[in-house]
Amino acid sequence: MKNLQERTALVTGASRGLGPYVARALARQGVNLVLTARSADALEDVAREMTGLGVKAVPIPADITDAAAREALLEQAKTAIGPLDILINNAGMEWVSRYTSMSPEDIETMVRTNLVAPLLLSRLVLPDMRERADGHIVMMSSLGGKKGSPYSATYAATKAGLIEWTSGIREELRGTGVSASVICPGFVTEAGMFAEYHKRAPKMVGETTPEKVADAVIRAIGDDVGEIVVNPGPVKLSAIMNAVSPTFTSWLLRTFGVYEFYRDQADENERSVAVTSNESEDA
Repeated sequence: MKNLQERTALVTGASRGLGPYVARALARQGVNLVLTARSADALEDVAREMTGLGVKAVPIPADITDAAAREALLEQAKTAIGPLDILINNAGMEWVSRYTSMSPEDIETMVRTNLVAPLLLSRLVLPDMRERADGHIVMMSSLGGKKGSPYSATYAATKAGLIEWTSGIREELRGTGVSASVICPGFVTEAGMFAEYHKRAPKMVGETTPEKVADAVIRAIGDDVGEIVVNPGPVKLSAIMNAVSPTFTSWLLRTFGVYEFYRDQADENERSVAVTSNESEDA
């Protein structure tokens, strides 16, 4: 495995969810960190924890969906801690609902956050990495990018884009000393979206832990693994089954209640939005 000691990584979405777990795993490998997210206070807390693990950790609040903010982030990072060796594109968002219940603005925001921002941030760091012939980009995708679920179609589209971008760019970068990997977690306890909803995944799907996802990030960089699926249970094979028979795979997921699980969450989310809207009108 490649020695990561004294390397420098930028982790987006570092203030919550999987971000702190990934940052922690990198810090334990001796990687210095630039941490970014929109929440300044939460970033400060994560940076303090990482500093306690014996590495440099610089919090830089930024909105990575904004072009000027992306460029400013990288300039500040270079000034504060030096050239970046690793980019972890972890920031993302998900909202479970019927597709037509999402506004055009909601759809554009999700695509910008989950797909456009990581692609363009990667484009900004690649020239320097290629010049130094050293670097690694990690995209945080999802099993949802392997097989789109109903009520989560836009999210699936963005995550599928990350998977295919990684596949293409790895070959484009072959022999340059720079590489890329994609991590595809399934349902994640404690830090995943459905954990925030206080929901457990259907038994067929299974669950993984944020620590295992973070470990996969380290393995992907250290061993230059192109793609790692992080999920126990038979659903891990859904991508293979889907390649053979998409119809059968959809039937299987429907039969075992996976799609019903998403529909129920969509109903709940849409009710909560309706209630919030009514309360705002009454205020």
